[in-house]
Amino acid sequence: MNANLKMNADTQPLLDVAHARKSFTKGDGGELLVLDDVNLTVRPGEIVGLLGRSGSGKSTLLRLIAGLSKPSGGAVNYLGSPVTGPAEGISMVFQSFALFPWLTVYENVALGLEAMHVARDEIRRRALAAIDLIGLDGFESAYPRELSGGMRQRVGFARALVVHPNILLMDEPFSALDVLTAETLRTDFLELWSDGRMPIKGVILVTHNIEEAVQMCDRILVFATNPGRIVSDIEVTIPRPRDRNDPAFAGLVEQIYVEMTAKKGRSTARPAPAGSFGIDTILPRVSSNILAGLLETVAAPPFSGKADLPEIASELTLEIDELFPAAETLQMLRFAEIEGGDIRLLPEGMSFADAEVDERKRLFARHLLAYVPLAAHVRRVLDERRTHAAPSSRFLDELEDHMSPEVAEETMRALVSWARYAEIFAYDDETGQFSLENPT
Repeated sequence: MNANLKMNADTQPLLDVAHARKSFTKGDGGELLVLDDVNLTVRPGEIVGLLGRSGSGKSTLLRLIAGLSKPSGGAVNYLGSPVTGPAEGISMVFQSFALFPWLTVYENVALGLEAMHVARDEIRRRALAAIDLIGLDGFESAYPRELSGGMRQRVGFARALVVHPNILLMDEPFSALDVLTAETLRTDFLELWSDGRMPIKGVILVTHNIEEAVQMCDRILVFATNPGRIVSDIEVTIPRPRDRNDPAFAGLVEQIYVEMTAKKGRSTARPAPAGSFGIDTILPRVSSNILAGLLETVAAPPFSGKADLPEIASELTLEIDELFPAAETLQMLRFAEIEGGDIRLLPEGMSFADAEVDERKRLFARHLLAYVPLAAHVRRVLDERRTHAAPSSRFLDELEDHMSPEVAEETMRALVSWARYAEIFAYDDETGQFSLENPT
């Protein structure tokens, strides 16, 4: 917590989001609900983390808070007043560096102050102070092309801080950086925050990295998907600086994995009974190589069929956007169970890990047709047609009755990848045709 800011129950919130809801109109006139009943309060001295997988509406919520988008329902209040447009006192750091390549470091940082019509001498003083603060003193005349990724992101921080915002919004600001650079930048940011050297009162950090959330945040809001909603509000009481090897740190990481794999919906529960999924089930884009690799890793010692998800994530250097879809796909295919932050292989999952390539394909084909109704539906249509062929649009139209066109397209591409591996039907991307050209 920022040492220069004292929190108490009577402190006015910097931000209050009440029952926020965001939906978009689909092409067919229906409604696509992205955020539902989101409640969030940020008080002075807090770093609040929004943790969840891609598609859980975290970035959409940031846009509502920044005034770049309007909620479909509920309210967003900043310092007690409704946010009706871009709010003075709220700045954002983006995942991409988003610098103007034709401007120098100094000019990129000063740009916001110029837009605010600040006096020239004040612009120079504040811009140079911000550049010095984030550790780029001496690079004022450099262009973005001359900087490393970490340096460019530091410029992004300086540009956001130079306007002296009350709230800093950070949309996965470290995800585009390599591991060492990201760790250095996180550590430097926390040092400046803890020392009270940054002109901000509160931070909202969007991330899908659980360890990053535990390292940086005072509170972590865990988001579920379809639609995005907060399912857990976890307070982090570990003193700073936080050591990843501290048992308390590891325990909180484990708790969050348990929260994110708890029974809060069909996609994160233990395997549902056969037939409980429909053709409208959203399928994640996970390659068969990732699925096979995860099965092999869990099957081998020291896990021998059951593993702690945080350990697997560390072993394979996977973040939740990579690990969770793969684990849940294995669960859907009845190769594994997920519960309490653990993944346990079922007998056929162990058999897959031990099998040769051809036997793996046969096992995968059998499970794909048995437990993924969309796969069985496409295969049945192809079997019944005299030409044994059908356009992908015939199935996309069905999916779009239940999901957005973009999600339907992703679901279809996931199915195509799995079906090719299993050799249950073929797909020609140029003609958009499914066929039994190479049936098993």
